[in-house]
Amino acid sequence: MGRFGIAKEAGFYLKDLLIQFKQRAKDLEEREIGENRSSLPGISTFFVGEYETGKTMASEVLANELKLDLFRIGLTQVVNKYIGETEKNLKRIFDAAGDGGAILLFDEADALFGKRSEVKDNHDRFANIEVNYFLQCINSYPGLTILMTNSTSNIDKAFLGNVRFIVQFPFPGAKQRAQI
Repeated sequence: MGRFGIAKEAGFYLKDLLIQFKQRAKDLEEREIGENRSSLPGISTFFVGEYETGKTMASEVLANELKLDLFRIGLTQVVNKYIGETEKNLKRIFDAAGDGGAILLFDEADALFGKRSEVKDNHDRFANIEVNYFLQCINSYPGLTILMTNSTSNIDKAFLGNVRFIVQFPFPGAKQRAQI
């Protein structure tokens, strides 16, 4: 299970995330894996917090610090009402990100892919397939994947078990807003 950041330690977990990702890149070079990054799993994390708590800004800071592109993916870019189209959209996104050379930021991850449910009809069956496919894509992506959400209560437990960090972003108080 991932590490859980508490409100006052969110910055610590972001620094730890940076260190681990940089160490991973160093390990790849030392093992002479080089461009074949897909042979090692990437790092995935949840950024959890209400609207306007700094989740997106933290993602931008990470991308800048790591000198990587940040692909921000929203609900309308992924989900499609036609069967199989959501999976095609996900494939395009992960293919475009390539071998881990970009940070993938999935906004509103809980709305994109919530808990799998008991199959009562074809809609449930295909919704579960979409969640399974998304989980497979994240697990095989060799780069950094950030899943942003307001709450982890609607997230499938399989996602929570496969992330390295769960970082809480509390709503900043007056003093913290002034510092920002």
